[in-house]
Amino acid sequence: MLGTVLAGTAAAAVLTAAGYQSMAPTGQWNGRTFTGLPRRTKHLALTYDDGPNDPHTLHLLEVLAKHDVRATFFLIGRYVRQHPEIAREIVKAGHVVGNHTFTHPLLTFNSAAEIRRELSACRSALRDAIGEHSNLFRPPFGGRRPAVLRIARELGLEPVMWNVTGYDWNAPPSAVIEQKIAKQIRGGDVILLHDGGHKQMGADRSQTVLATDSLIPKYKSEAYEFVTVSEMMSEANAGANARVGPDL
Repeated sequence: MLGTVLAGTAAAAVLTAAGYQSMAPTGQWNGRTFTGLPRRTKHLALTYDDGPNDPHTLHLLEVLAKHDVRATFFLIGRYVRQHPEIAREIVKAGHVVGNHTFTHPLLTFNSAAEIRRELSACRSALRDAIGEHSNLFRPPFGGRRPAVLRIARELGLEPVMWNVTGYDWNAPPSAVIEQKIAKQIRGGDVILLHDGGHKQMGADRSQTVLATDSLIPKYKSEAYEFVTVSEMMSEANAGANARVGPDL
C-alpha cells in the first residue's frame, strides 16, 4: 500500500515538473532552446512579441532609433497580413524579425500537423511582407513540448526563449515594468517585452514604449550593449567553438 502511494506521489511530482518545464522560459527538459549568454556578459537583447501592432510598434521603432538600438521582433503571421507595411518598417530600421506562429496558439496542445501549419503560415506571411528573414522562432506563451521543437527545427527554425521578463502583457505602468526587469538583469540576458497583444490588433503598449525609453539609457550608462538575438547567438556559438579549440 505504502509503495503504491509513494509511486503515485512520485508520478504526480514528475508530471508537475514536466508541466512546469513545458512553460518555464529557461527549462530544457523538452529540448534545447536559446535563453541568453552566460550571466555577467555585458550584452542585452531586447525582444518584443505579438506585433506588428498599430500604432505602438511604430512608436517603439522611434524610441529604438533615438537610442540607436537594434532589437528582435517575434511577429504573429495574421497581424503581418493585416499590416505588412509595419513589418517592413521594422526590417527597414535594421531590426531582426522572427516567427511567432500565425494565430498565437498554445502549441503544447496542438497536433503535429497544426504546429507545422502555424509555423509555415507565419513564415509565408513574413516572406510575402519582408522577404527572407531570420530563422528565429519563439513559441507563444513559451509553451512547448519535444514535438514543437522537433518540428521547428525540421522547418529550419531555431527556438528562442528568454531569461528576463518585464511582465508587461497586462500593460502595467512603465515604472513597474522597469522595476521587474531591474530585479532580474545580470548580463547576457534575453529580455521579453511586448509591442502587441495576441487577442487583437491595437493592444495598448504605450507603457512598454515608455519603459523601453527609460531602460536603454539606464543600462547603457552601466556599460551594457544592446544586441539582437541573432548577434547574441553568434557570440554564443563563437564562444563554444573557442572552448572546443581547433582540430590538431
